[in-house]
Amino acid sequence: MLDLILVDEIIKNALKEDLAWGDVTTENTVGENIIVSGNFIAKEAGIISGIQVCARVFHIIDEKVQLSIFINDGQRVKKGDIVASINGSGRSILKGERVALNILQRMSGISTYTDRFVQEVKDIPVKIVDTRKTMPGLRILDKYAVRMGGAYNHRHNLSDMILIKDNHISASGGISNAVNAAKSKLSHALKVEVEVESLAQLKEAIDAGADIV
Repeated sequence: MLDLILVDEIIKNALKEDLAWGDVTTENTVGENIIVSGNFIAKEAGIISGIQVCARVFHIIDEKVQLSIFINDGQRVKKGDIVASINGSGRSILKGERVALNILQRMSGISTYTDRFVQEVKDIPVKIVDTRKTMPGLRILDKYAVRMGGAYNHRHNLSDMILIKDNHISASGGISNAVNAAKSKLSHALKVEVEVESLAQLKEAIDAGADIV
């Protein structure tokens, strides 16, 4: 599930960026009482992600805009499939369409790309897990999209767990030093993970008591 408070904050920031002091084109070309309708059509096959966030964009702009969803997050689409239909104020829809589509396209792209990796290892007892290499400010959406693509989230932020990487190893004088220091200072509830680059480092991490390698 997505945290609506965080999602709304992302959307409002995006709308503030895009609308600035208003949509001068729409406000000066589209009548105030014009009602329009349209469809969201998949241009290629993939995994849908972010359709509820997309709907939220229009809800924040105008609660009267109606979005009917036909394909939900995590579901596959073929080229030409109608994902959703929209009806409401032309002004409201035009003001929100780019933000809504940018979010939907980005999240669906992440889910679709993630699915490719998941399918590659579907017959092997492993899991595809993501990283923190996300777009700043959009992590909650990026990581949700990864899950919709069939993969799993690793840590969401630097507070979730100990992850000792090459720079930590170098700065602390070795894997053993880093693991021992972490385990001596922190609660047993926090796992200690070590990234290794060789079999020798693997052995050192295991001997040092790393929980995950």
